[in-house]
Amino acid sequence: MWCASCLASACAGCTCNLCASALSAISRRSARLAYCGLFAASLVLSFLMRQFATPLLKQIPWINTFDYTQPDEWFQMNAVLRVSLGNFLFFAIFALMMIGVKDQNDRRDAWHHGGWIAKIVVWVVLIVLMFCVPNVVITIYEVLSKFGSGLFLLVQVVMLLDFTNNWNDSWIEKDEQKWEIALLVVTVVCYLSTFAFSGLLFTWFNPSGHDCGLNVFFITMTIILAFAFAIIALHPQVNGSVMTASVISVYCAYLCYTSLSSEPDDYACNGLHRHSKQVSMSALILGMLTTVLSVVYSAVRAGSSTTFLSPPSSPRSGIKNPLLGDDNVEVGKSDSKEIDARPVSYSYTFFHVIFALASMYSAMLLTGWTSAASDSSELMDVGWTTVWVRICTEWATAALYIWTLGKRNTANIGHIVLNLGS
Repeated sequence: MWCASCLASACAGCTCNLCASALSAISRRSARLAYCGLFAASLVLSFLMRQFATPLLKQIPWINTFDYTQPDEWFQMNAVLRVSLGNFLFFAIFALMMIGVKDQNDRRDAWHHGGWIAKIVVWVVLIVLMFCVPNVVITIYEVLSKFGSGLFLLVQVVMLLDFTNNWNDSWIEKDEQKWEIALLVVTVVCYLSTFAFSGLLFTWFNPSGHDCGLNVFFITMTIILAFAFAIIALHPQVNGSVMTASVISVYCAYLCYTSLSSEPDDYACNGLHRHSKQVSMSALILGMLTTVLSVVYSAVRAGSSTTFLSPPSSPRSGIKNPLLGDDNVEVGKSDSKEIDARPVSYSYTFFHVIFALASMYSAMLLTGWTSAASDSSELMDVGWTTVWVRICTEWATAALYIWTLGKRNTANIGHIVLNLGS
């Protein structure tokens, strides 16, 4: 018994040492991906709490304060919102702490990249504490999350526009015939996919024998927007890219699909209502995957010269910075103040704001935007609130893309966004 106890203690100690070594090995470059991993862990935790925490929450007196029996859906929603609030506070606190960080000499730069054991402890403590706050706090956060999720959806659109424009520009700059052919192939495939998918939407969400004017309107608008994107992009005064227009068209068709598939299962015009559980789960997975990819993209692209995540003082923001010395000078051997005061490559505050908004958005996905339209606890991201949020997102995407076409002569989408504040 004594040997077994010693062996268990030794294994536990080795495990802790390995975890500590792994966390301490996170470099400046991999720190951004570590934040993405922490965010992904919050998604998994939210899903697990939604599925299994209802019996526990019913036993907590400051949560179950009702004189009548609340449905399980309410406790599931409450569990997701509490985990989301803890995750939101973690990133919001870091966003506030990082305001004004301009160079790597700032002590807060080390806080952003290091101290991962302490960060994980704080993250866990914040989530646990959220299960100790009264329901009124969660109700307020629920309302705020709807606005924060809207902001995150707009950020997603800007990310997509930034990505497609950079993709198009990078192939054009190669100035080779094979890349021009590749652009043409991508454009044709995207437009064919858009129109073929729109045809399927007519089949799925406009069943015969039912008056489905609203669904027909949504799908028809998507097709009209696809044509409008191409016409505007090809206009001589715009000089836009048809490839970018085709990619945005596919994205709008996807948003239209997710919107229509989120209609309640008892709605006659939802041709997929017989499989509503599978459809809602697939929509949830796609939404979660899109969320994670958007956050990862914001992290990876934070230091690029074309993204709006880079502050104006950054050496990668597209502005030549005299603070950088000769590239051949070895760091640590030079007494140059330029090297010592090397500026940060992206805005730490905006970086954490992205995660905070994504926390709100993921909570809305898991709770169907806190809509009580669904009678089944198995259905997620279903209801008329979700339908209109996604349709409005599609229209906002179209409006923002058309607006950026008029600003195409500026350096890039990131500079357009930065100019909004000026």
